[in-house]
Amino acid sequence: MKKRVKKIFNIIEKDVDVILIKNSVYPFIDDNFFYVTGLEKGIFEESMVALHPDCTIDLLVPELELESARKANATLNAYKDKEDRERIIKAKFSSLKNIGVNYSGISHRDFCKLTDILPQSTFIDVSKEFLKIRLVKDELELQHIKKACAITDTVMRKILDMLHEGMCEYEIAAEIDYLLQKLGAEKPAFETISSFNKNTAEPHYSHGKNRLQKGDFALFDFGASVRKYNSDMTRTIVFGKADKKQRDMYETVVDAQQKGFDAIKPDAKTSEVHSAVSSYIDKTKFKGRFIHSTGHSLGLAVHDGARFSPDSTVHLKENMVFTVEPGVYVPGFGGVRIEDDIRVTKDGIELLTTSPRALLEI
Repeated sequence: MKKRVKKIFNIIEKDVDVILIKNSVYPFIDDNFFYVTGLEKGIFEESMVALHPDCTIDLLVPELELESARKANATLNAYKDKEDRERIIKAKFSSLKNIGVNYSGISHRDFCKLTDILPQSTFIDVSKEFLKIRLVKDELELQHIKKACAITDTVMRKILDMLHEGMCEYEIAAEIDYLLQKLGAEKPAFETISSFNKNTAEPHYSHGKNRLQKGDFALFDFGASVRKYNSDMTRTIVFGKADKKQRDMYETVVDAQQKGFDAIKPDAKTSEVHSAVSSYIDKTKFKGRFIHSTGHSLGLAVHDGARFSPDSTVHLKENMVFTVEPGVYVPGFGGVRIEDDIRVTKDGIELLTTSPRALLEI
């Protein structure tokens, strides 16, 4: 973890005496807290980590999290109540002039409280620095993501055998969530999407009581969380025999995804990847039916800070991890999305999710 702390201070251009990462209450927990501590268990509400230029780390946690916090290579400080917490913060940081804070991860309430406790300090936004270093994954992060992807692939194979006419969307969503944990995930990476028929035209539909019928599109978008790192994969199948429109939609999407794969290489701009995908779809009869970005970075957060989108200016580097997920959506009829997780390599990509991408008719 000290290597990660060193990277942060190496790229901060302003003089910073300490960096404070402050959690609020769930779900307002800063992922960077876990990035710099390596902690995998515990929620750590109302906890704080302090990063020093010499790469040492201080942890301030409530007593209920103390045992979990011992797993970090850090100096521990446990507090009993709010007054005790504020006393420790004053004692440790009141003499420091410039304090770095992740503005993207702190609540307004907590930021105001810090400025009250430490009125003599100047607070500096270091959110861009955290984004920059987290985009490039180290070997440990890649191991966790690859395991999450392997679990997701295995679940995909298993759920195809479970599909039967008349089953509800929520039934298969429940099976997916159960299998993810049974196979080693701590939890689903996000709320599982299981949609049938015309509901597949809603990209962020979750699941409901709609029943599977012959000829339906069935779309499954889910991921595993392994040691806090996530996977995210989508597959669309036809339950029965695909008609011409369904087949055309599917072939358009799978070809568009390949355009995205081909555009990914070190130094390419993220907007260029999106342009390769969207421009291809807009040359087909499904022009205007691709209504979201081509993908997003993946890691401790499912949406980990960068996107393949028209206005994104990130330049790709080796060991960045992204999803590539083009889709075509026709309201009232259905939608197709194919999503895979990839690692940027020196030559192009490594596919981290390997479930079949060809049209499946079940």
